[in-house]
Amino acid sequence: MRPMLVAACLFFALPAHAETLLRLSESAQIAVHPDRLSAGLRFEADGATPAEVQTKVNSAMAAALAQAKATAGVSASTGGYNVWQTQATAQAPKRWRAAQGLDIFGSDGAVVLTLVGTLQGQGLTVQQLGWQLAPETARRAHAAALQMALKSVRGRADEAAAALGLTFVLFKTVNLDPNGISPRMLTMAAPMARAAMAAPVAEAADITVEARIEAEAILDKKP
Repeated sequence: MRPMLVAACLFFALPAHAETLLRLSESAQIAVHPDRLSAGLRFEADGATPAEVQTKVNSAMAAALAQAKATAGVSASTGGYNVWQTQATAQAPKRWRAAQGLDIFGSDGAVVLTLVGTLQGQGLTVQQLGWQLAPETARRAHAAALQMALKSVRGRADEAAAALGLTFVLFKTVNLDPNGISPRMLTMAAPMARAAMAAPVAEAADITVEARIEAEAILDKKP
């Protein structure tokens, strides 16, 4: 992890009494190497009847899910299932189509990418492929960034008090992550054509996890 502190923004308000209310905004960032590769795949079938297209999808997805479950270190789950009818044209009658998604992820990128290549060969297309943080990794990184931001906001309060000839008394309010957590993810979003091909490539880049704090500190005259 490579920690980075972002400069605080300070806002001052002077109440009618002797105390001074200091408003602060502080953030801290930590760069973390991703540890989970996630892929979203889809199988789509075309046919003359709903039963025909659903049979094709069901068969393909059952085989793909079995392949994924047989791959050590990979977790898999099926996504949405859709059946619809296309519009007739002068060149072609109405047709039926069906599709279902399959989501897989694992910590070993090489294993996941090999499986993705195998599933592409079975007729699935890749809708999304990207590195991300496992939930427990994201929580640890966010907790570390939050501790950095908390220490920094206290230091800023002391610095501001000293510059004003005052002393820090206490924090009146502290708001953790007012805008939530938003780690950035490296993602390949473009679908890939299905064909017998080599496994796709997904190079991991660090993901930034940020923690933000908004606080109100009470300053008073030095005793």
